[in-house]
Amino acid sequence: MRSILLHIEDDDCLESRLQAALDLTRAFDGHLTCSKSIQWEMGAVVDFYGLMAAQIIEATREQAAAIHKRIAARLEKEDVAWDWVQSDGFASQDLLRRSGLSDLVVLGRCDPLANDAPSKLVGEVVLRSQSPVLVVPPGIASFDCSGAAVVAWDGSPEASRALRSAVPLLARASSVSLVTVVGEEETGRFDLPPVQGAKYLSRHGIACELVDLPFRAKSIAKGLMAAAVERDAAYLVMGAYGRSRLAETIWGGVTREIFADPPVPIFACH
Repeated sequence: MRSILLHIEDDDCLESRLQAALDLTRAFDGHLTCSKSIQWEMGAVVDFYGLMAAQIIEATREQAAAIHKRIAARLEKEDVAWDWVQSDGFASQDLLRRSGLSDLVVLGRCDPLANDAPSKLVGEVVLRSQSPVLVVPPGIASFDCSGAAVVAWDGSPEASRALRSAVPLLARASSVSLVTVVGEEETGRFDLPPVQGAKYLSRHGIACELVDLPFRAKSIAKGLMAAAVERDAAYLVMGAYGRSRLAETIWGGVTREIFADPPVPIFACH
């Protein structure tokens, strides 16, 4: 993971995801790219007569310059290679375009425009990104690449892609737990049983503990998040949107619930 792409926006999660990106970049002796999008279209769309367009554009550019100055001053004190890229338009479009030559995209849990959760930006990028995404909640002081890791496993293609993509991180973990939620409703659900995931990791020299998590009454999402907290995990690896994002929005789903309020950073792939 030598090429880290970080989304820059002045929201409640910025400090947490910046610190996580710095820790990852240092651990892998990589390069950090800070991506800032100027989304003045969001304000101009309501300016029917064009009277405020110039002011909106000027204000958003001034805000971008201020955050650039602030982040640059911070990064000059850090021992990482970095650069700054800036574009006009929607952040999701720029991040998706740059994800093709990135090893990891780092986003915040908060919605950058509304400071709300689950973030629409996270959902769109995770669903379409060409690289895995790390979703960082607020309040994270550091990202411990050598800490314990929990992998949510259901044998799906999404979980398989997440597991494969996380190998560079998992190889550094102090412990790896492959957690499967089991119960009557899950019988026969797996495309690949947990032991196949464990065998795959073993070929990369990674030992893991197989954990069966009873479904019981609480949701799968709550069970997985509790498993991560109980094991003092540095992060949770998971496949995202095993069913359509629209279906999760309407009826709810594991991905949506976890992205809304994760207790630890989430390493996700669709």
